[in-house]
Amino acid sequence: MFEEERKRSIVQFVEKHTRASVQELSQDLGVSESTVRRDLKELEEARLLKRTHGGAVSLQSVNFEAAFPDKADRFLEEKQRIARKAVEMIQEGDAILLDGGTTTLQIARALKTFSNLKVITNSMIALNELKDCRNIEVSITGGMLRPDTLAFVGPMTERSLEMVRVDKAFIGTNGLDIHEGITTPNMLEAATKRKMISVAKQAILLADHSKIGQVSFCKVADLQEIDHCILDTGAPEGFIRGLEGLDIDYTLV
Repeated sequence: MFEEERKRSIVQFVEKHTRASVQELSQDLGVSESTVRRDLKELEEARLLKRTHGGAVSLQSVNFEAAFPDKADRFLEEKQRIARKAVEMIQEGDAILLDGGTTTLQIARALKTFSNLKVITNSMIALNELKDCRNIEVSITGGMLRPDTLAFVGPMTERSLEMVRVDKAFIGTNGLDIHEGITTPNMLEAATKRKMISVAKQAILLADHSKIGQVSFCKVADLQEIDHCILDTGAPEGFIRGLEGLDIDYTLV
């Protein structure tokens, strides 16, 4: 197992179980305890978990949010599958909104084959990805830039969004729960996402399975306010049954 794969497995184990001991991780991964301790130190420095005496605990509290670079490669394969399905829903001539996030970045990277598209985004990363595409008309919302997410949020962003109507809005999330709905740690981010949903004919939620069952500080919307969810096949069966009970359209990829 390569180092990055091992570290990713440690983070996934800790998040799934909330906490883990060095001995548990050593046995689960088949590596020495000294290797686990070194990995935990580096993962704590990257703000992906918190070390404790003899192990580590998850940082996934309602107010925790990893910085963009720290989460860009997490569950990358799942995010790429979700993005490919999202792109299949886009038609030539569409006007679309791209939320700031690591999954919507994968959508931006896949849009370059289109010949007639309008893209509005609050993401500096997505803007940078699309800035040289002459076949795509790109608009940036402006507003207050959040360093952790590299996305614009706040009243100026919302005012900018009020000026447009789009065919589809692709929205990411930090937390996704049947009862609590869509949540994110930051109030301004939540308000921006709500505004994006309100100006779209079709609001499409993108979430890899690590977001399911998580509840963050700020409510964005109830699940019933979303037109379609794109999830990976790691989504728990209980959550899928919950979507079906609410009669919410979804796609598993």
